[in-house]
Amino acid sequence: MRAGELAAVRVRLEEFAAEMFAPLVRRDQRAKGALYLRGLLLEGRRKSMQPMAERLGVDHQQLQQFMTSSTWPVQDVRSRLAWRAVAAVRPQVWVVDDTGFPKDGRSSPGVARQYSGTLGKVGNCQIGVSIHAASDTASCPLSWRLFLPSAWDGPDAEARRRACRIPDTARHRPKWQLALDMLDELDGNGLRPAVLVADTGYGANADFRRGLEDRGRAYVLQVKPEMTAYGEDAEPHQPAYGGLGPRPLPRYRTRPVSLREHVRAAGRGSGRALTWRKGSKAAMSSHFVLLRIRLAGRRPKPAADGTIPLSWLIAQWPDGETDPVKYWISNLPDDIPAKDLIRLAKARWRIEHDYRELKTGLGLDHFEGRSFAGWHRHVTLVTAAHLFLTEQRRSPKAPARA
Repeated sequence: MRAGELAAVRVRLEEFAAEMFAPLVRRDQRAKGALYLRGLLLEGRRKSMQPMAERLGVDHQQLQQFMTSSTWPVQDVRSRLAWRAVAAVRPQVWVVDDTGFPKDGRSSPGVARQYSGTLGKVGNCQIGVSIHAASDTASCPLSWRLFLPSAWDGPDAEARRRACRIPDTARHRPKWQLALDMLDELDGNGLRPAVLVADTGYGANADFRRGLEDRGRAYVLQVKPEMTAYGEDAEPHQPAYGGLGPRPLPRYRTRPVSLREHVRAAGRGSGRALTWRKGSKAAMSSHFVLLRIRLAGRRPKPAADGTIPLSWLIAQWPDGETDPVKYWISNLPDDIPAKDLIRLAKARWRIEHDYRELKTGLGLDHFEGRSFAGWHRHVTLVTAAHLFLTEQRRSPKAPARA
């Protein structure tokens, strides 16, 4: 935002900052939080602390101290942000994903040579895992976690951990587990998703799916076509008991086949054309095959009689393609309308909009500090700036460019 545009919404911004930073008990911390927020919103190429301070006309040490050495409860601010974001967005889904932060050197917390979808290759970067509330018209992050690769554990990493002030409780955890941790934290604050969506990096992970099911979460997850499943009519067989040891569990005697084979067997003609939303130029539509299957592989959660619950298999099979191009699975009820199922499967697109705005406009990946807490504070305050802009766009009284 230009200086004049920021001045036009200054009263709103002050009210917003007062609510978001209310958990900070010290007045100077609340003032610095509002100052940092203004710096993120103010137009400028770099949103690291020194360039922001120059544009704000303050000593950058104020921002440095607030982000790295000051003690303030980022979790409490994040909780307020999440509640306000859900109220503003009115989400149809929550989206789980991660994004890369390219880095030079080895000093930033969590940095390593690792694959990043942002880079499209292995590179030296940090990875942040995030959960977003999303509808067709708005979206906003709810929580973040910095992924710590296994190289950041163990005796060889202790010096780097101390330099980055990484607490002993923060250890290497898979990205899918960080996502479940955030869901648990949000649940503890009284927030639960209607439906959770994610790409194959999470959907293909059996432990993640089991974690969602154990928590009673509805999901629509993109998966790989190689995943295996039984057909809808498959039934478990109870082996005879030999009289020694525990009784054998019921099991399926037929061989599970890949999701691709299930869809091929059904044929493209069994599907139909469905529209999931209006695009900027035309309606977004394609051809889909929807089947009921019973997932095989690792960690299915059978009933007491050994029956694996039915799941939805959704395959997008556009005209001119010899095979489907995308696959999803879902544990939503069998009576959900097909158009609603497709709309939910396709809802993940909003997260790319978020990452683009968070990085290009608000400096999500501009943080140059070296502290673990500082990274989480920066992404939380960038989230606050993003939420403020989202509210301005959705307000009928907002200036046109806000």
